[in-house]
Amino acid sequence: MRLSTVSTRLAAALAGLTATVTAAAAQGLPVVGAPTEGGIGFQPAATELARDLQWLDGMLLVIITIITLFVLALIVAVIVRYNSRANPEPATFTHNTPVEVAWTVVPIVILVFIGAFSLPVLFKQQEIPEGDVIVKVTGYQWYWGYEYIDEEIAFESYMIDGSYKINDEAAGFGDDQELTAPQVFNDEAVARLEYFGYGPEAFLLATDTAVVVPTGKTVVMQVTGADVIHSWTIPAFGVKQDAVPGRLAELWFEVEEGMEGVYFGQCSELCGISHAYMPITVIAVTDAEYQTWLDEARAAIEAGEIVPKPAALKLASAN
Repeated sequence: MRLSTVSTRLAAALAGLTATVTAAAAQGLPVVGAPTEGGIGFQPAATELARDLQWLDGMLLVIITIITLFVLALIVAVIVRYNSRANPEPATFTHNTPVEVAWTVVPIVILVFIGAFSLPVLFKQQEIPEGDVIVKVTGYQWYWGYEYIDEEIAFESYMIDGSYKINDEAAGFGDDQELTAPQVFNDEAVARLEYFGYGPEAFLLATDTAVVVPTGKTVVMQVTGADVIHSWTIPAFGVKQDAVPGRLAELWFEVEEGMEGVYFGQCSELCGISHAYMPITVIAVTDAEYQTWLDEARAAIEAGEIVPKPAALKLASAN
């Protein structure tokens, strides 16, 4: 269900505002966090948290591979050495103390080794630092709400598709109406994506508004749910946090300087029929561009009017 007319107008204002600022101040922003054809690895890490997680995953893969090959070698050796032809007289012993001690101690050592590296990564995620930017995230069926706690800025974020509607008449799409073809890739969806500064490749990924954050600053997200459990996730940042109604959880990240770009995420907790259609868009810009966005956002909200049609946001090719 759409929000009230006032909320809708403010959301539209911020929608245009986001695209306008990013088009004027961040031309050529790369799309970093997007699916790539044939991709099987991680998205490029934009934060220290993501780098740590990806390194830990690689280390665990090496350990698991070694264990798998060792067990496979043992199985092959037993098949060759102790089959009925090579060993017609089976042994009658019942146990082997050195072997039993080894298969107990060695796994313990391996687990302690893994824990020595994984626990610091976990603690780094869970120990929330003081935030330079604090944003409250609320999951709804099926969209996201954002509130910049210290900036008096709040808006909703909807996926852009063929049925998208925020004052269609003012945006040049004709009278306001709910279309009957949601989540369908058609000319209407392409036109709406272009209106908000995205190309066709951003279908089902882009939202009308975006979380704008500065690089080199600590961002704390306070996450909750308004109805059912959702989950706010940005893979390139290495963050994922369930949004549980009645509870306020936190996550943090710091996008590294030089990693300005457009990052996409998705609700990652099954939350209902449109769970697959509540994506997340985060735009990381320099601190100066972020301050400009804050000023423009406050002015738009105070005016309570729709920002004129934004210029196209020129995005570089996805990494």
